Amino acid sequence: MITIKTEDDFAKMRHAGQVVARILATLRAAAGPGVTLLELDRIAAQIIQEGDCTPNFLNYRGFPANTCLSVNQELVHGIPSKRSLQDGDILSVDAGAIHQGWHADAAVTFAIGDIPPEVRTLIEVTERALVVGIEHSTVGTRLGDLGHAISLVAEPQGYGVVREYTGHGIGRQMHEDPQVLNYGRPGKGMKLREGMAICIEPMFNMGSPETRVLDDGWTVVTADGSLCAHFEHTVAITADGPTVLTLP
Repeated sequence: MITIKTEDDFAKMRHAGQVVARILATLRAAAGPGVTLLELDRIAAQIIQEGDCTPNFLNYRGFPANTCLSVNQELVHGIPSKRSLQDGDILSVDAGAIHQGWHADAAVTFAIGDIPPEVRTLIEVTERALVVGIEHSTVGTRLGDLGHAISLVAEPQGYGVVREYTGHGIGRQMHEDPQVLNYGRPGKGMKLREGMAICIEPMFNMGSPETRVLDDGWTVVTADGSLCAHFEHTVAITADGPTVLTLP
């Protein structure tokens, strides 16, 4: 069911979004060669607590951590572990928080040390697709047009646009209707309405768009082992245009 939020609802989501933004910025600064994923997750847990929020990932359908930390060919839902980051890795941090019952969710991918130019381009293009998706998040825009615009950013690079995992509505639940695809047919799909909140999250692979889930039941990796990137923001649909609730 699609829910319409009030200004007060958005204010609570904005509070949660600020905490999420703080997590992403702090983990980006803390991550480096030799740092473990568990260390980063503990930092996130502390920020959530200090921000008068609760984690929305921890225990969600049994997920065992506060953040999803995915390395290299891992696309999403990576479980923080004792794994140490190495120079040349790329790390995707997906974080969320709940404030007074209202959710926010965002993700970023960044380099650990030096990475090849083509990998840096992958990250930059995926982030650009997020910006394009936000720009299309206006009242009356059809979801097919939004998804189509995101996919057009990937096509010139030959990237695989992931189809099994998508953006989503958000509010009192982390995942609500509607699905927000990273591809679509222009002129098709429901129209965005004032008061909706959606998570836009482009996911691009350097190779095939296909993915598979590891034996841990959570970690999603590219089927061909290629590198991948993932960005996300929580966006409020308002009469004045899109408002990103997870920006610092």
